[in-house]
Amino acid sequence: MTNETALPLYLRGRFAPVPEEHSAADLTVRGSLPPDLDGRYLRNGPNPLPGQDKGHWFTGPGMLHGVRLRNGRAEWYRNRWVRTRELAGHPFVREDFTIDLAATPANTHVIRHADKVLALCEVGLPYWVSPSLETVGPYDFEGRLTTAMTAHPKEDPATGELHLFGTGFAPPYLTYHRVTAEGLLLDSRPIDVPGPTMMHDFAITEHHIVWLDLPVVFDVALAGRGGMPHRWDEEYGARLGVMSRTAGSTEVRWYDVDPCYVFHVGNAYEDAQGRIVLDAVRYDHAGFQKAWADIGGSAGPSGVIGVVEPGHFQAPAVLHRWILDPASGRVTESPLDDRAAEFPTHNATLTGRPNRYLYTVSGDGIAKHDLTRHTSHVHETPGSRFAGEAVFVAAADGTSEDEGWLLSLVSNDDGKAGELLVLDAADLSVQAVVELPHPVPAGFHGSWLPAPVHRP
Repeated sequence: MTNETALPLYLRGRFAPVPEEHSAADLTVRGSLPPDLDGRYLRNGPNPLPGQDKGHWFTGPGMLHGVRLRNGRAEWYRNRWVRTRELAGHPFVREDFTIDLAATPANTHVIRHADKVLALCEVGLPYWVSPSLETVGPYDFEGRLTTAMTAHPKEDPATGELHLFGTGFAPPYLTYHRVTAEGLLLDSRPIDVPGPTMMHDFAITEHHIVWLDLPVVFDVALAGRGGMPHRWDEEYGARLGVMSRTAGSTEVRWYDVDPCYVFHVGNAYEDAQGRIVLDAVRYDHAGFQKAWADIGGSAGPSGVIGVVEPGHFQAPAVLHRWILDPASGRVTESPLDDRAAEFPTHNATLTGRPNRYLYTVSGDGIAKHDLTRHTSHVHETPGSRFAGEAVFVAAADGTSEDEGWLLSLVSNDDGKAGELLVLDAADLSVQAVVELPHPVPAGFHGSWLPAPVHRP
């Protein structure tokens, strides 16, 4: 076994961290960048410092990668570590066993709300960064946020409000928060759940919040051993909860579902019959255990370390639909596709409303799922090239749901420089490829931040 293959999966191949920060201007573009793409594409992901091994892909310090597009040009590329208190050496758990919510990796997502760009990680506070990726500092919404913040907040396209939650290792295990379109956190409510689950995502509809209370739980016995202190607990149970978005509401109607885990939600909405429809990527027990071992380098249920050759890891999960019927109290479950899938995205103007299309990373490409026709097809990135999450950007004058583009950072198993791939979202044809000057490790989530509109 070579030194390279002796490394855990999350430190080699396309996951290998880069050792330096870079800035580059006037990037080479193959094809034609649409004039509508005036803004910044930012993506977050773990990137351990040289020589570090944090014990799990999820725990490396966050690094932002950004590309500025304008007037058909790729003006710059930058990558910057998020300079958190953890990166500076401060522990998450202090000597007196209190938690430092600012000592987190800030490595999972990056969004903009109320003109603040925030790097997110679910175990602590967000970090405010500048549009050029320099760290400003931890952000607690002027002292109003006293819990951790999810890496997957949901912005309502009609109201502009940002809905989010925080989880904790001690009661309250779950707290819901609502932030106005102007950035004021004005509503925080503890939600009753039985224990500290690894609740990574949730959903909103026009009138409801949808919770995912699933059987991957925090285990204090695993804390301090490196990696992630969570395990599958069949006895915890699996359920989905529906809570009214009415101010002050904390009552949740729970629906028991087959045991599973969900890292990422596609979308949710209320159908014409008043039922809640939830689409997400579903892992069964075996699929979760395999993925957890592969990305964490830890022993799976057989006691064997998860070892997967670079270029051959695929998420053992598929798109799945739950329909929750408040009239009957029943839930139905069914797969939407048999493709391996992760990182679902959609046209964000339809968050919480009925949508026809979802986009996922599927094996060695990007898949488009037509939920009306029950079909899917893939843009392949063959060989050593692997696409990341595909972020949808709507065309300025678009009239159909899929009129726009998909932006995805492509990482290479062979160490070659990365690319920003721009696909036509309608047919997944290549619109343009921006050649980046350096490798980009596989990462998590990103956002398109359109340039502000300057009015006369």
